[in-house]
Amino acid sequence: MNKNPDIEIQNYFVNLQKNIVNILEKIEGKEFLSDSWTHNQGGGGLSRVIEGGNIFERAAVLFSSVTGEKLPPSASNKRPDVNGMPWNAMGVSLVIHPRNPYVPTTHMNVRLIRTFNQKGNNVFWFGGGMDLTPYYVFEDDAKHFHKICFDSLKPFGNDYYQKYKTWCDNYFFIKHRNEHRGIGGIFFDDLSEPNFDSSFLVTQSVGNSFTEAYIPIVEKRCNVKYGELEKEFQLYRRSRYVEFNLIYDRGTSFGLQSGGRSESILLSMPPEVKWKFNYKPSENSPESLLSQYLQPRDWL
Repeated sequence: MNKNPDIEIQNYFVNLQKNIVNILEKIEGKEFLSDSWTHNQGGGGLSRVIEGGNIFERAAVLFSSVTGEKLPPSASNKRPDVNGMPWNAMGVSLVIHPRNPYVPTTHMNVRLIRTFNQKGNNVFWFGGGMDLTPYYVFEDDAKHFHKICFDSLKPFGNDYYQKYKTWCDNYFFIKHRNEHRGIGGIFFDDLSEPNFDSSFLVTQSVGNSFTEAYIPIVEKRCNVKYGELEKEFQLYRRSRYVEFNLIYDRGTSFGLQSGGRSESILLSMPPEVKWKFNYKPSENSPESLLSQYLQPRDWL
């Protein structure tokens, strides 16, 4: 790490956003919109977005580096010693909502938060992860996604994947529906041990592995033929995604509580969605099979 780690980390996040966007643009065949913005307390970000594409109905890859005077409750409720302290947060987050129902929605983010405790000591933690939300589950795709997640964490210890997989399963749980959002992946937060450099290496490895985990699935499924039934089921299942993000997601809460740009924060929402009262798929239909996968399982 150089003498100014913040510059190195910010450069990493900027280049990660650029690399992911370049790959997605090649698949879509058109350029992403670039939209820069400033935070009302300091810093800002760059939103790279495509909507209405042939492959991606919406894909948003967001970089931000912002500062604030008081750490929001969503980040400090478990850390009373940093409550109300000045802070800096930087990272990359993305959500991809594909057009084809046979291609899963996905989410990834990697981030760093810096602040101080009440004694004036520096405090930091890294966080991030990725998860997969299919509408029609192909077990080979799910196994591939989890295998890449496993590989990204293997250099750091044999227990990292299982720990972060369990964390992901527990986090992406829609309590009021009593179901998981998708088939999981990995998720971690509060990472500061054993030291700053090792925590950053874990975060980099997760961020760098995203395209290897997701892009082969897109390429395999994006041309599968589908009809109105499959599209309607996708729109219905997207409602669960919206419910989780607005009610439980800490990233959404942090962004809004910290005065972030709502237009960028809410890009995680799907562009089209439907709620259907008391909907139940036909028994033994492909749509009914999804429910058996919305629970933790061993994918390796």
